[in-house]
Amino acid sequence: MNLKERLRKGESVLGTMVIVFDNPEMAKILKVSGFDFFLVDAEHGNFDYGAVAGMFALAREAGIPPMIRIPEVRREVVLKYMEMGARGILLPNAETVEQAEALVEYAKYYPLGNRGVSLFRPHTGFEKIDSAVSYMKERNEENLLILQIESPKAVENVEKMLDVEGIDAVFVGPNDLSQSMGIMGQTSHPDFLAAIDRVIGAAKKRNKFSGIHMMSTEALLPWMEKGMTLNLWSNDVLLMMNAAKEGLKKLKR
Repeated sequence: MNLKERLRKGESVLGTMVIVFDNPEMAKILKVSGFDFFLVDAEHGNFDYGAVAGMFALAREAGIPPMIRIPEVRREVVLKYMEMGARGILLPNAETVEQAEALVEYAKYYPLGNRGVSLFRPHTGFEKIDSAVSYMKERNEENLLILQIESPKAVENVEKMLDVEGIDAVFVGPNDLSQSMGIMGQTSHPDFLAAIDRVIGAAKKRNKFSGIHMMSTEALLPWMEKGMTLNLWSNDVLLMMNAAKEGLKKLKR
């Protein structure tokens, strides 16, 4: 069962963000650790195409869906990651219907979009496709397109952006959203809570999904209880550092 099917059944799926470590084995490590998916940060992170391709190739073999946060909505960028086998695209700082439509245009095949067709690529596992039309329809259905909500303008337009056919989910960036609202880091501020409630409600009303990225379990759990089901917890660096600090605290007495 793919991620979208699980989400539609009401399940909550949990991933983490890869921000530094570009070893392909990260995919297998995260799968064995129990994550449902992982997301490579190509917006802030310093990842070249080859490193991401290596991680995505091993993710396919390990059976964990890889996603990517792209730096911008541009055809070449979206197409390259989709050809590598990305199962989800996260567009940061999405604020307009035009941005949402462009993402669908570049990432989805006809009739939803106009993604370039090249089937002997990593996304097919270099296997012969018996029916190109069936494969393209399947990819259109399974791959997730997600808009990151990071500003008051995005919150104001969230309903219109979610109405774009082909957009599956909205995802809150709490740091940038709170910063742009003038309440940096105040995730319990009434205005921030109202914004999140609007995002969650807009997604639910359209039978779509919402999520957020939090660094601690304590910070993430309340949003999961509010109905966010497509979430990120921590990142590769913090997971390693926190485990190291916890162990060293016990050992270095």
